[in-house]
Amino acid sequence: MGEHAVVLGCSVGGLLAARVLADHFDDVTVIERDTLPDGVAQRRGVPQGRHVHGLLASGAQALDDLFPGFLDDLVDDGAVVLDGSGVSRVSMTFAGHPLNLNGPFTRPITSYLATRPFLEAHVRQRVRAISNVEILDGHDAVEFIVAGAGRVTGVRVAAHDGSSNREVVADLVVDATGRAARTPAFLESVGYRRPIEHRNTIHVAYTSQLLHIPPDAIVERLFLIGARPELLCGGALFACENDTWMLTLVGMTGLQPPVDREGMLRFAEKFAPAAMMTALRAAAPLTEPVTYRYPASVRRFYERLSQFPTGLLVFGDAICSFNPVYGQGMSVAALEALALRDCLNDGPHELARRFFRAAAKPLGRAWQMASGADLTLPDVEGHRSPFIRFTNRYTERVLTAAESDGAVAETFLRVTNLVDAPSELLRPSIVARVMAAAGHRGPAGSTPHARVPAQPA
Repeated sequence: MGEHAVVLGCSVGGLLAARVLADHFDDVTVIERDTLPDGVAQRRGVPQGRHVHGLLASGAQALDDLFPGFLDDLVDDGAVVLDGSGVSRVSMTFAGHPLNLNGPFTRPITSYLATRPFLEAHVRQRVRAISNVEILDGHDAVEFIVAGAGRVTGVRVAAHDGSSNREVVADLVVDATGRAARTPAFLESVGYRRPIEHRNTIHVAYTSQLLHIPPDAIVERLFLIGARPELLCGGALFACENDTWMLTLVGMTGLQPPVDREGMLRFAEKFAPAAMMTALRAAAPLTEPVTYRYPASVRRFYERLSQFPTGLLVFGDAICSFNPVYGQGMSVAALEALALRDCLNDGPHELARRFFRAAAKPLGRAWQMASGADLTLPDVEGHRSPFIRFTNRYTERVLTAAESDGAVAETFLRVTNLVDAPSELLRPSIVARVMAAAGHRGPAGSTPHARVPAQPA
């Protein structure tokens, strides 16, 4: 494919892009503005890293495909695996509907729980071990280098300490700088169209804290409770690596969770099951509470552009940044990496067009689910198309059925984990179960718990 590829951004998306590019270019350079830690540590450029992160089943399997043995390494180093053995248990409530996860599942999935710094450190370690990849941290990408308007030939970078300002020549530059990426403005500056954007203004706010919970105070390993129109708050409590727990409280459309212990407990009482509250009251803090605000989800439709510069790609959150409540970002980036690998295997011809179309498939599914869920909340600003309205009405029926019907709950989880396409919820056997359950709910306030069965699909 060429001698040199450059990736802008060393977050999970950028690292995964570098992993794939390393098989097709002589050398790959990853440029990162932060000074990177050697091990597991929170870094400035990832403020959301102090909050609960999800690794969907599809994303976990993609990571293991890109880095063979990756999931085993996570578990060996202390990550929590929900594989149906022992007392690994889950409590999930979506839009006020507690899911029946009592199984047994016929097509089970496996989940892996860990903090964001832990996951990112393991990905970074694997990429650093690739002989033709260099990570140049402590440097800003100042601007693209262009040959006319039709080709990007590199990037100009500057060290934070002022020691250097140089041009890095490349056959391909990948912008993985996140939702604040400057590629749309660059395109406009050299005579191209900016991509169409869809935006949902959600104003979500987090308060999170790392905890120690005595083993005898909790059986479950994951609680997840989503917001609903009549209660614009929710939260999660995840078991993480090395016997730690991450609590994240979420407020939607401007509701800010408190940061003091008593206020956090009162906030959690609005939605948390009794078992979760028992665990929180027994918990001891390991860190101070931290907050994070996220104004809007944004999808940029690069696949709709008729013209795009040669030598440039956009990747990860720079294409689509999701409401972090749904834990989709890392997994979609991993699926995009598999799409990029397939495109590179087919050669350089019209690489950008082919990649954007391939990446649109997994991110489109994730966007459909996240956007639909957000737009059930009346104060979220976004376009409620007839398709979204129909989908949300049907999803409400699916969730009603999933309170009592394990087969519907299993299918819903496989779809939300991006393992199966949303069309699986429209299979005749599932539609029949959904229609049969219409109007029938589980006991009010019930929250079934479940072992997550072994063996991913």
